Amino acid sequence: MSTQYLAVTFTIVLAVATSVPLGRYIYDVFSGQHTWLDPIFRPIERLVLRASGVDAAVAQDWKRYSASLLLSNVVMWLIGFAILELQGHLPLNPDHIGGMEPTQAFNTISSFVTNTNLQHYAGETSLSYFSQMFVITFLQFVTAATGVAACVAVIRGLAGDRLTALGNFYVDATRAAVRLFLPLALVVGVFLLWQGAPMTFKSALHATTVEGAPQTIARGVVAAEVAIKQLGTNGGGYFNANSAHPFENPTPLTNLVETWAILVIPMAMVWALGDFTRRRTLAVVVFTVMLAIYVPMVAIAVGQEAHGSPAIAAMGVSQTAGSMEGKEVRFGSGLSALWAVSTTVTSNGSVNAAQDSLTPLTGLMAMIGMWLNNIFGGVGVGFLNMMIVIIVTVFIAGMMIGRTPEFLGKKVEGREMKLASLALLWHPLAILIGTAVACAVWTSTAHPDAALGWLHNHGPHGFSEMLYEFSSSAANNGSGFEGLGNNTPFWNISTGLVMLLSRYIPIVAPLALAGSLAAKPAAPETAGSLRADTPTFGFTLWAVIIILGLLMFLPVAVLGPLAEYLALH
Repeated sequence: MSTQYLAVTFTIVLAVATSVPLGRYIYDVFSGQHTWLDPIFRPIERLVLRASGVDAAVAQDWKRYSASLLLSNVVMWLIGFAILELQGHLPLNPDHIGGMEPTQAFNTISSFVTNTNLQHYAGETSLSYFSQMFVITFLQFVTAATGVAACVAVIRGLAGDRLTALGNFYVDATRAAVRLFLPLALVVGVFLLWQGAPMTFKSALHATTVEGAPQTIARGVVAAEVAIKQLGTNGGGYFNANSAHPFENPTPLTNLVETWAILVIPMAMVWALGDFTRRRTLAVVVFTVMLAIYVPMVAIAVGQEAHGSPAIAAMGVSQTAGSMEGKEVRFGSGLSALWAVSTTVTSNGSVNAAQDSLTPLTGLMAMIGMWLNNIFGGVGVGFLNMMIVIIVTVFIAGMMIGRTPEFLGKKVEGREMKLASLALLWHPLAILIGTAVACAVWTSTAHPDAALGWLHNHGPHGFSEMLYEFSSSAANNGSGFEGLGNNTPFWNISTGLVMLLSRYIPIVAPLALAGSLAAKPAAPETAGSLRADTPTFGFTLWAVIIILGLLMFLPVAVLGPLAEYLALH
């Protein structure tokens, strides 16, 4: 296991080290500075803007910015839904896959438009190549770009002084897609192709095994989709087994690169905050707070998987390699635990092992990442969620010392707190109410298994499976405890609605908050000002995150993963 521990440490250090220059690059792109990639990608950006009729000189206030964001997403939802329904009649379908069932199509398009990528289908058997490219891969670029654009607009508002505009959504989204995600995706995609990930338009391969049995081996345009699914914290896999599938994640080297790709842009957005606000120390404080929660979660998860499963140990089976149930031998238990935590704290949702087979406390770490939803988080939206907690922390700290709360020299008043409270409270409400409804629907049926057929594990683990599904949907994550049979009208519609609301409420509310703060004059800081770039504020922020998380989710944690852990021991 010592090799596993070294690999886990190296992966985290690599992601942190490379996030610093990437954060500076993000700042240069969105502030109009020259970058060394401009000769290649700036002409593409101009071409896209010209073709779409966007005037880059037109600035938008928070209302127009939000309206543009929502309108573009509605259009993409409608077009994507039509393609999924009609894919049986569209080209690039050598395996003759038919259209999706309507509730499944509703869930799928809602999932990918919201950057959640929750999958109630098997990609290799449910989607044509046309759908994989022009719905799934396309949306993985533009929805990730949407999150980055919203984040950049909010940061502009925080850094501004009497600003009336936050930028132009179409320009920001185009820059994110073309000049951030496209070059990184090209590099990662070529690397995956070199390591063995397929990239072909040929139909599934029909082979005969050594036992003489026929076997159908799905393949397709895999490398390109996997690259952007990780970089954009999308997570939706080409194959049902996601990155546990050898075509998506062939080697330990691809596992390293994909884990790095999950972490690096969410980390870099924090450093970009420091550059935009000219407060590098603030970025260090926020980054340290995030790291101070993320690293202990990884340590707990890796330690739990290294000790093995108590249930398997009770059978007298040696577990020298740790708990390998549901794990891939080529990655091991340690790197699987690292991935499980990383994919949930970043709202990525891809998996390289079966989440449902994680030991109870590792499963709890994965849920905590989604419950907090601000430890690095998805590209762009992770910082938006952290900003909400920062505003709440500023308000609490200001009240404690008897001063008007301020953040970056601007007073935080009633309007800002109402918007922050809306975004903060929606997340637990969506998870807890959704889980309660699922429990009520299941228990109200005389013979639940026969009537609904979606809950195959009773007791704490069955509860955890339903809790995880709504946690994943509300956090725009997309992973799941797949012991749950979720491709039913109830789960397709309920999680689809949660995904839509949980994507746009936490984006529009911070935009409105940033618009409110941007219009205010920035007062110079004095000796009595509450500074947000100090270790004291960092500790207060850390404590608020932990306390709020415990208050909102400890009861359901006790009913699910903690109860399962105690039962096993």
